Amino acid sequence: MSTPLLEVTGLQTAYGSSQVLFGIDLTIAAGEVATLLGRNGMGKTTTLRSITGLTRARAGSIRFRGTAIESLAADRIARMGVALVPEGRQIFPNLSVRENLVAFAANRNGTQAPWTLDRVFEFFPRLAERASNMGNQLSGGEQQMLAIGRALMTNPHLLILDEATEGLAPLVREEIWRCLSALKGSGQTILVIDKYVERLIQIADHHTIIERGRVAWHGSSAALDADHDLWHRYLGV
Repeated sequence: MSTPLLEVTGLQTAYGSSQVLFGIDLTIAAGEVATLLGRNGMGKTTTLRSITGLTRARAGSIRFRGTAIESLAADRIARMGVALVPEGRQIFPNLSVRENLVAFAANRNGTQAPWTLDRVFEFFPRLAERASNMGNQLSGGEQQMLAIGRALMTNPHLLILDEATEGLAPLVREEIWRCLSALKGSGQTILVIDKYVERLIQIADHHTIIERGRVAWHGSSAALDADHDLWHRYLGV
């Protein structure tokens, strides 16, 4: 078997004396789309922060492309090809759309067909229309497109989205789902947090439900779709 792109084993993470994660396991192969599901406060974002080096793991291992990264700084992990679209987008408000994108340009996966400014503008035509607008002049949906485009400009091996469609209007959410489906079709590996299970089932290969810092369930989209009791028990829908 080939080495997983990401392999998280026994991950434990705490904020000071408050432990949040109690042994999370997660494996993602290259080209897969995976999700982290669960109610608010269950440890999903902390898992992402541990993977990306923003919060240091207390115990367990995180291997990316076969290399242990649990002790590495966030900038080093990013340069290895992990790109995070954070909750709240966190774009630069005083930079233009074009500047936000160009500032992050890199070919971290060494592809012969990298994401470029023109390619991002083709993927998100609304960003092309607003290329000269400042970040704080964009709508919430446009900011999310910019945050995704910014991450793609690094040409990551792994694209991570925290609350991919939080606070977006229905039509804009559909645009983001279209984006993620297209990225999956191109072979991009994705890890995503979002609450719209019905749409995630259509896109993702497998799902991990987290409950109070532990893995409560893991399985395929078909298995999750067939067991709506899981939704009510762990997701509150």
